[in-house]
Amino acid sequence: MRKFYSILLLLIIFTFLTTYNPSEVEFFSNKNNSIFNIKNIKIMNNNRIYKSDVKLKLSKIYGKNIFFVKTKDIKQSIKNISFLETIEVKKKYPNTLIIKIFETKPIAILLKNNEYFLLDSRSNLIAISKDSVADNNYPYIFGKNSEKYFLNLFNLLKESNFPISKVKNYYYFQIGRWDLQLENSLLIKLPNDKTKLAVKKSIELLSQDDFKNYEVIDLRINGRIIVK
Repeated sequence: MRKFYSILLLLIIFTFLTTYNPSEVEFFSNKNNSIFNIKNIKIMNNNRIYKSDVKLKLSKIYGKNIFFVKTKDIKQSIKNISFLETIEVKKKYPNTLIIKIFETKPIAILLKNNEYFLLDSRSNLIAISKDSVADNNYPYIFGKNSEKYFLNLFNLLKESNFPISKVKNYYYFQIGRWDLQLENSLLIKLPNDKTKLAVKKSIELLSQDDFKNYEVIDLRINGRIIVK
């Protein structure tokens, strides 16, 4: 009986070797020119990012088998595109990729080393020309290394429901505190600690008519309000 099974196994191996066709086995491989090779890449949900820039970065994806293309490889290829936060990838068989773009938001303009940058919601700096600065209606940030700490302040202001749209300039000081200059030129001086309490206090003061005619509201000293 054992001899019979040995002969049967040899016959199976022989049959496989004589009928083996590499092109059939490689039907789903990257090298095979099949109907599953990527021919179309559709970009959607983009605003600031140009579709052509994304497709150019993904030029090497065309022709690859859709089964073997991974989202992480696509992300790696386009990671340096400005205003890109993340993407969602869907595969529409047999040969189309659908890429949904999620963008960061520009929130301020930074002047650094005599160059202008847009600071986005992920603390990325996107270089812009001096001529285009006037076309961007965003507040300015001033102060050495201010871009490293601005997002913390910005999120704090948002969480506190501070009227961010009224802020014209942000000034950062090396001791770790900020000044906010509003559109009406009112300057709010925040402390370097207990900033959240000071922000809430400033919101309260801004709602009072008595404080609308002042040029400075100084909240740097805890428990005290100094106005000018």
